Amino acid sequence: MTGGHGLRAALRGTFPTSGPRAAVRAPGRGGGSPASFGPRADPRPPAARVRRLALGLVAAALLAGCSAGPTEAAPDTPDTPDTPAPSSAEAGPAATPDPSRTPTGRTPDGTLLVADFGSDTVTFVDPGEDGSGRGGAPIASVEVGTAPYGLVVGEDGRAWVATAEGVAVVDTRERTRLALVPYATESGPVTTGEYRGGGMGIALAPDGKHVYVGVNVPGGDGAVEVIDTATREVTGTAPVGMRPFDVDVSPDGREVYATDHDSFDVTAVDADSLKTRRMEVAPYGTEGGLGSWLKPHYAVVRPGDGKLLLPFEGERLAVLDPRTGKVTIERMTADTHQHGAALAPDGTLLVVGTGPIGPDDEDPSLTVRSPNGEERVVPLEGPHEDVAVSKDGRTAYVTGGFTRDGYWNGITVVGLDEGSGEPVRLEAGNRPLGIAIL
Repeated sequence: MTGGHGLRAALRGTFPTSGPRAAVRAPGRGGGSPASFGPRADPRPPAARVRRLALGLVAAALLAGCSAGPTEAAPDTPDTPDTPAPSSAEAGPAATPDPSRTPTGRTPDGTLLVADFGSDTVTFVDPGEDGSGRGGAPIASVEVGTAPYGLVVGEDGRAWVATAEGVAVVDTRERTRLALVPYATESGPVTTGEYRGGGMGIALAPDGKHVYVGVNVPGGDGAVEVIDTATREVTGTAPVGMRPFDVDVSPDGREVYATDHDSFDVTAVDADSLKTRRMEVAPYGTEGGLGSWLKPHYAVVRPGDGKLLLPFEGERLAVLDPRTGKVTIERMTADTHQHGAALAPDGTLLVVGTGPIGPDDEDPSLTVRSPNGEERVVPLEGPHEDVAVSKDGRTAYVTGGFTRDGYWNGITVVGLDEGSGEPVRLEAGNRPLGIAIL
């Protein structure tokens, strides 16, 4: 997540950003055709613009973060070069479960499950009264493997958790680990931290018969591995780009999509043949390489047309048509570095903003974007990483883990109905990243 903010400032000028931020953006500002947004006039003299671009390129070459390999930056490097991020110690103690609250029977529906990236567990969390976060608390943890990242839960109640060691299989109803499926791809020694090798994004086929996990190979291209959910064995491997942050599946189950963070692209994998094709998604270009902030992180697949929605910097929503590889750009308004994304049942897009990467950027937030492009930006206290939405579409749960320092051990609960009140902070887990609702 680090890189030269000067480079982003030089490249981001396609959309105007001046003027106050409205709490609700009209469709004309939140969506629209890319052709309707022209380049922003730059008041600086030419020499100053060239100097700023040069400085940005130097910064991009020297600094690296969520996009960089293990030789680029130490895991405790501040996310934003200008402002030191809080250290891990400042994140506070991990939110451990209260044994007195642990259910004696099966895990109740609506319980939250988070991947504890700062530990080797997943934590079950009571979301509180009516799922509002009020009165909620962790209720149990299960050991799964080193540095769990993404997770997905099937209709049978089994969770599949991407760890540095392999994919853990958890019975969420009984709260026990059933198996650990080792990776077929060699990803180096088992380590922790932002740049570790092993599983990252993970997804389940619509019929529940296969799990697809993106495996990061530090310093090289990654892979998508196919796991048979009945035998719990890896049955196939497909090459993808660098650092597959996220993995998604087409609505018909025929294709798997790996969002390749360090390659500025998405790899489509044929679910039957495992043949692949790469599609560049770089609305700011690819200058800066590994040091760039301006890379894809997470995606969602729109059920109606199968297109992938990839948010960038609270400014641009890249809409990728996987049939053609064509990318169109829609405007966004949060002006913040963006990570996790989710779709509500009614098509509302939720996007996590982690905070500024330059002096003109806004703070952490959750963007609530309606299908017509209207946006509401909800401020968050501190960086967050990923988001899940309740089955009724009325509540969002945003994990505070964050892949860089500056995280906190909890979940922010955001009511999505107008007039829902202020977000509620709920202590949960140890650097929680991936999240699912049982």
